[in-house]
Amino acid sequence: KISALVAEQDKLDTPLARQLNRLGTQLAGLIGILAVAMLAIGYFVHRLAADDLISAAIGFAVAAVPEGLPALVTITLALGVQQMAKRNAITRKMAAVETLGSVTTICSDKTGTLTQNEMTVRTVVTAQGTYDVEGTGYRPEGRVTADGAVAELAAHPDLAALVTAAGAANDARVEETPEGWRVVGQPTEGALDVLAAKAGADIEAVARVAQVPFESAHKFSATLDDVPGVGRVVHALGAPDRLLDRATTQLGHDGELVGVDREAWEHHIDVLSGKGLRVLAAASRPADGVEGIELDDLDSGLTFLGLCGIVDPPRPEVRDAIRESHTAGIRVKMITGDHAGTAVAISRELGIAPAEGDVPALTGAELEAMSQEELAEVARDVDIYARTSPEHKLRIVQALQTHGEVVAMTGDGVNDAPSITRADVGVAMGIKGTEATKEAADIVLADDNFATIERAVEEGRRIYDNIRKSVVFLLPTNGAQSLVILVAVLFGWALPLSPVQILWINLVTALTLSLALAGEPAEPGIMERPPRSPKEQVLAPRAIALVLWTSVLIGGATLGVYLYGRANADTYAIGQTTAVTMLALGQLAFLFNCRFLNSSSLTPRALVGNRAVWIAAGLLLVLQAIYVYAPFMNSWFGSAPLGPRQWIGVLLLSVGIFLIVEIGKWATRRIYGASR
Repeated sequence: KISALVAEQDKLDTPLARQLNRLGTQLAGLIGILAVAMLAIGYFVHRLAADDLISAAIGFAVAAVPEGLPALVTITLALGVQQMAKRNAITRKMAAVETLGSVTTICSDKTGTLTQNEMTVRTVVTAQGTYDVEGTGYRPEGRVTADGAVAELAAHPDLAALVTAAGAANDARVEETPEGWRVVGQPTEGALDVLAAKAGADIEAVARVAQVPFESAHKFSATLDDVPGVGRVVHALGAPDRLLDRATTQLGHDGELVGVDREAWEHHIDVLSGKGLRVLAAASRPADGVEGIELDDLDSGLTFLGLCGIVDPPRPEVRDAIRESHTAGIRVKMITGDHAGTAVAISRELGIAPAEGDVPALTGAELEAMSQEELAEVARDVDIYARTSPEHKLRIVQALQTHGEVVAMTGDGVNDAPSITRADVGVAMGIKGTEATKEAADIVLADDNFATIERAVEEGRRIYDNIRKSVVFLLPTNGAQSLVILVAVLFGWALPLSPVQILWINLVTALTLSLALAGEPAEPGIMERPPRSPKEQVLAPRAIALVLWTSVLIGGATLGVYLYGRANADTYAIGQTTAVTMLALGQLAFLFNCRFLNSSSLTPRALVGNRAVWIAAGLLLVLQAIYVYAPFMNSWFGSAPLGPRQWIGVLLLSVGIFLIVEIGKWATRRIYGASR
C-alpha cells in the first residue's frame, strides 16, 4: 500500500527549474527574432556578402546564447550541497537546495525533531493515586515516590501492575556504554523500561508468549506474557483513548475490579497533557489457557491500569529557530501522534502557538471526518495536528499545496514516504529515520534537529540569491556582445568582434568571473524577507531593467573604444583586441555591482567577504594579458598588443560602468522596490 502511494505521487518541478525553462524559451524566441531581422537588414539594406552574413550570424548566435548558464547553476547548487552538509543537512537531490529557499510552510514531527527525544517518566497516575518519578534521561537511577515516601511495589499493587505491564509490553531496553546510558529501541518505550527498573519490577522474569506489534492505525501494542506468581496475562501499552475504548474495568482501591471511570481518566489525561507531558496508558487482562493473541481479541475486556506522564524536553535551539522562521514568513506546523493537550502545551513553549488564548488544533479523528476540500479550507490556519497517523501527513501536504504553498515535510517512518515524496522538499531523519524514508527524501538531517531545517532554508535562500546574481551577471555579457554584432550589421560596419573572439570572452569570463558569485555569503537580513513567490521569475522586473541597462553600457563602451581606435589609426586587430578587453574589464566591474543586488555596492563590504572574487579578478587579468601579448594567442585569435592609451581608456570606462550601474540600481530600487 505504501509503495503504491509513493508511486502515485507526482514529484513537482522545482520553482527554479520552471523559471529557467521559461527563461530559456523567452531567450530563444528573442534571439531568433533578432537574428532574422539582422540577416534581413544585412542582406537587403547593406547588400553584405554571404560570407560576412554567415560570420555575423555565427557571431551573433555565440554572443547571444548564455551557454554557460546550465553549468553555472549546477556548480552553484553543488557548492550549496557542500555547505549544507557542513550544517548537518545531507542533500540527496541537488535541486532541493534551491527549493528550500522558497519554502513557505514547514510541517514538522514533534518527538526528536522539536524535542530532545530523551524521554523520562515524570508522573504515574493510577486509580489509587499519583506517583512522582525522580531522575532524568535513561540512567535507571531514581525513586518512585508517593507523598514523598518511596513507593514499594509490595505495598502498592496498583503501581506494580502498571509498571509490569509497561515494562513487559515494550521492546526497548537501556544499556550502559562508555558514552553513558542509551536506549535500544523506541525512546518512549525506553522511558518505560527505565520506570520499571526504578520501581524495582523484575521484568526479566516475565516470559513473552505472543505479541501484537504497535501500528499507527490502532496506536497500541500488546503482549501475551507469563508473569511469575500471577499466571498468563495480556499486557497492552499505548494511546490512552485507544485503551480506554477497549477497557471495561479498572482496579479499585482494595484491588477489586470496578467499572472504568472514563470521565476521571480523561480529566487526568488533560491535566498531564496541559503540562506538556506525553501520556501513555497501560492495561491488562487475565489470559489463562490462551496460546496466542490477535488484534481482534483486544476489542474489549481490558482492565485499565493507569497513565504515565513522560517529559520530552524541547531542544533549546528550536525556539529561536521557530522565531526566525516566523520572521522569515514561514509557517511552522506541528504534526504529532500525541494528545492534543500535549501538542498545544509544547507548541506554546516552542512559540509555534501564542502563549495566551485559544489555539486551534485538529485531531486525526476530525481530519478523517473531513473531505479533502474541507481540509484545504482550514489547513493554512491550523498549526497543530494531534493524534495523527502518517497517512494524514499526505492529505495535509496536498491541502496546503492547493493554496500554492511550498511545503517542507519531515518524517522518519516507512509510512511517511508518500507525504515526503509529495512534498516540495521531503526531509528525513538521519538518526531515527528508516531507509525507505531516506530514499524518498530530498534532504536527510544528520542530527534530526528542526534548527537544521531552518539553517537549510537560510542556505537555500542564499543559494537562490547567488544563482540570481550569477544569471544577472552572465546575461549582460551576452547582451553586450550581441548588441555589438547587431549594431555593426545594422550600420554595415566591419565586425568589432569575430566569432572566435566572442568564444574567448565567453570562455574566460565563464571560467573566472561567473563562478565567483557562487560562493557569495548571505546578504544581511536574508531571513527577514518573506518567502519568494513560486511564480516569481529569476529575472524579476528590476533585474531585467538592470540587465538591459548594463548590456547597453558595456556594449556601448565596447563599440566606443573600437570606433575611437579605428578613428585614431588603430589597426583592425588592435581595435578588436581593445573591444575584447573592454568586454572583459566591463564584466569585471559589473561583478562588484552584482555582489549586492538589493542594495548599493558603493560600500567597503563590496571589497571583502568573498575571496573568490579577487582570485577570479586576478585570473581574468592574467588570461587577458596572455590574450593581448602572447604571440601564439595573437595568431590564434587575431589579437594584437595594446599600448598605454588603450589600457587607460578601458580602465576608466570600466570604473565609469561600475558607477553608472550603481545609479541604475538606485533608480530601479526606487521604481520597483528593493525586493522585486
